Amino acid sequence: MSVWSARRFWTDATVHPEAGGFAVHLDARPLRTPRKAPLILPTKALAQAVAAEWQAQEGKVNPATMPFTRTANSAIDKVAPQFAEVVAMLAEYGGSDLLCYRATGPAKLIDRQAAAWDPLLDWAARELQAPLIATAGVMHIRQPEASLATLHGAVQAMSPFQLSAFHDLVAMSGSLVLALAVTRGRLTVEQAWELSRVDENWQIEAWGADEEAAEITALKHAAFVQANRFYALCG
Repeated sequence: MSVWSARRFWTDATVHPEAGGFAVHLDARPLRTPRKAPLILPTKALAQAVAAEWQAQEGKVNPATMPFTRTANSAIDKVAPQFAEVVAMLAEYGGSDLLCYRATGPAKLIDRQAAAWDPLLDWAARELQAPLIATAGVMHIRQPEASLATLHGAVQAMSPFQLSAFHDLVAMSGSLVLALAVTRGRLTVEQAWELSRVDENWQIEAWGADEEAAEITALKHAAFVQANRFYALCG
């Protein structure tokens, strides 16, 4: 019987030390991923977060309410087996980073982008040793190969568990630099979220908010914050 049964069958979800990390048991049964691999978490804190999700289930199991479990499953079943490919895909964001493509007008938006994003590009150049070039417009600009190689190395240094969460930080912000700034303590997750939405917030100020778009944004924001929590618990 799979632990992804439609209904709760266990009394307690508990954390147990295992070789290589920590397991979560549903009563006496250790959790496995959807592909039947043992679900071994790298830290006790992350295992406790996964266990809390299972303990909170009532009646029918709802995977939508279990983001820690979903990300952990992804780390084991998807990211680890194709680690190099995932690293390359995320590192490619450095070649088309949101912070490098600026508006051609109006002047106030140009100034707002510069004030928001230039300090992060300065940080990347100084702290990451990865200077990137900013340009006006949407035409692709080639970034320095040495910088791209450095950014690739920074992503490659992550574990599969970290990379699973980092994927969401990059994809939802559109910026490898912002995601690295969060994971390295340069920005809070809320600061990074706001910096990723300079253009969207400008449009809202000019034309007003759309209710449906606002609901989608709220869901993305929650997922962005959750990804940061998962990353932090990886140790």
